[in-house]
Amino acid sequence: MSGTAQRLLVHRGTFAATGPAGDITGGRGTAPDGLFVRDARHLSRWRLTAAGRPLVVLTTTDAGAVLVPPGTRDEPPAFTVLREQAVGHGTFAERLRLVNNLGRPARVTLELTAGADFADQFELRSDGRGYDKPGATHSVRPVPGGVEFGYRRGDDWTSSTTVTARPQPDELRVPGTPGAPEAAVRPGDGTDWKPAGAPAAAGTGLAAELMDRHEHAAERVLVWHLTLPPHAERELTLAVRAFAAHGSPPRATATPARLRAEQHEDVAEFTAASPRPAAPAGRADLLRAAEAGLTDLAGLRVPATGPDGEVLRVPGAGTPWFLTLFGRDSLLTSLFALPYRPALAAATLKALAAAQGTRHRAAGLEQPGRIPHEIRHGELAHFRQVPYGRYYGSVDATPLFLVLLDAHARRTGDPALARRLETHARAAVEWMFRDGGLTGRGYLVYTSDAGAGGLENQNWKDSAGAICRADGTPATGAVAVAEAQGYAYDALLRTARLARDVWEDPSYADRLEAAAEALRERFVRDFWLPGADFPALALDGDGRRADALASDAGHLLWSGILDHDRGVRVGRRLLEPDFFSGWGIRTLAAGQAPYHPLSYHRGSIWPHDNAVIALGLARYGLIAEAGAVADALTEAARRHDWRLPEVMAGYGRDHHPEPVPYPHACSPQAWAAATPLALLTAVGGGAGT
Repeated sequence: MSGTAQRLLVHRGTFAATGPAGDITGGRGTAPDGLFVRDARHLSRWRLTAAGRPLVVLTTTDAGAVLVPPGTRDEPPAFTVLREQAVGHGTFAERLRLVNNLGRPARVTLELTAGADFADQFELRSDGRGYDKPGATHSVRPVPGGVEFGYRRGDDWTSSTTVTARPQPDELRVPGTPGAPEAAVRPGDGTDWKPAGAPAAAGTGLAAELMDRHEHAAERVLVWHLTLPPHAERELTLAVRAFAAHGSPPRATATPARLRAEQHEDVAEFTAASPRPAAPAGRADLLRAAEAGLTDLAGLRVPATGPDGEVLRVPGAGTPWFLTLFGRDSLLTSLFALPYRPALAAATLKALAAAQGTRHRAAGLEQPGRIPHEIRHGELAHFRQVPYGRYYGSVDATPLFLVLLDAHARRTGDPALARRLETHARAAVEWMFRDGGLTGRGYLVYTSDAGAGGLENQNWKDSAGAICRADGTPATGAVAVAEAQGYAYDALLRTARLARDVWEDPSYADRLEAAAEALRERFVRDFWLPGADFPALALDGDGRRADALASDAGHLLWSGILDHDRGVRVGRRLLEPDFFSGWGIRTLAAGQAPYHPLSYHRGSIWPHDNAVIALGLARYGLIAEAGAVADALTEAARRHDWRLPEVMAGYGRDHHPEPVPYPHACSPQAWAAATPLALLTAVGGGAGT
């Protein structure tokens, strides 16, 4: 790990992002740090110093760091701190081992500054938005062995973070006031905390007063005055427990070693399960990337509930912004992993079925039968200051749900889940016809939700301006994006197969097959660009073609909506230099007015996008082209320590010998982690699911 890289610990829906030393600064923007549980930051400050001076990092790993006070060649550091950290469900644990490097006693004053701002993740983004929080209050109070930070808003939103230490600190101070400890610990008595300079009964009141008049009100400094015998060690352990509003209680405290052992066992059980990925000849590096991806997928699993309240673990979309259930992301991740980890697909289908829309509700865009885009648990979602508590603004999650349901039944040979979710599947189909737009417009369509604080675009390219014409003009009105029509076509055929073979309803199957064939015919008529010999990116609300040449066309191969000849021509076009950078296929072909190599969706390279395309290339018999995509992404993975990021810049390999990072990419990201699995399927000689 580099000396400047952010360390990331993630397990069971909890993650901690720290600096190389293991510190947390309270950063915001593209790479916020902190301890996060259920979309809230439960530690915003965690800084270790000695005698008020920062420590120097000698080395750092995922498990911790080796730190020393500043020293010189002639006066080397008097002591070393070996720092270990780990996370569990709602828990952060730290072990500090202080080693005296001298042949005489060493006096050490160690300080740990801790704080919790309870910021919602949406507050931490770099988009400049602010949110009012009427009536919100913070509190800080001493507890035996440490301190508790609290947050309350209204009658039903209460969160807290407790920090406890063994041995207990000698002092608890407000930052910046070293001569006036807020509370002191009496040796041998871990229960008697007394605010300095005030009667014992004033405890909480004094803390509240200090919060009103001090800039560091939401922080406290735990202080230890230690004497280390010659060449001796002293150990401190710290435990942080995050009690998230409306969440389950955090696990009991444990040491970092115990938490890491439990995580290792959990990950090993997932990665060692059968069937095991296997690489075709000459693709050992791709297998290595797939194995690394499985490890990341194991850690990204988050808790969810099924239709009958059963507890599930589903792939959360990714860190730092998306560690929660997402419709599109979790479905595609599960599809990529299906040949190797079918249990992920079963859990995802059940969790999304449990959250399926049941009514028409403008806030959140809920509609009967619609599969949600994302589910959030944070404060701003709870108070509906953002629409994402249960947000349905996705045009493609619903057909992808149907695709995965059939794919799971076919891959496992077990139709039990398809039988159980028949009602949900039929509701999803009816959403496509009714509210989705297949009956009225002939296509799945969406309109911008930006005015209500939601998404402007509701396909996978969901950033503003991503769906555009070749001149860069955004498509407006009721937009029909190309790839969603392919998903709908595939979903109709797959659901027809379930209706005929599992539900024993041949008339329903006939209806869906006829609808699929009609969709295929009008798609070519309305979307095909004769001059470019390529499909349009979208139709706008007036039926005009958004004629930008985009990677979405490759998704049409995966779904099979194009006839063979057109599919082959599209597939080969995607491997031409304006699309294919050498590291993957760009989201938008270079040379067009809206192309930008550092745009989120208008020129960057997304591994999962390439995985869908590779599966489509294989489906149309373009095995060499699928192999070229797999080779490019394998090389990119090798240069990212075998972990593919969410997105890469679109610069070509012919102009730069290394893949250029996209500055705001999430990593690990679930569908990027699952991409090597999909590539293995593609180059293994078939399109898999």
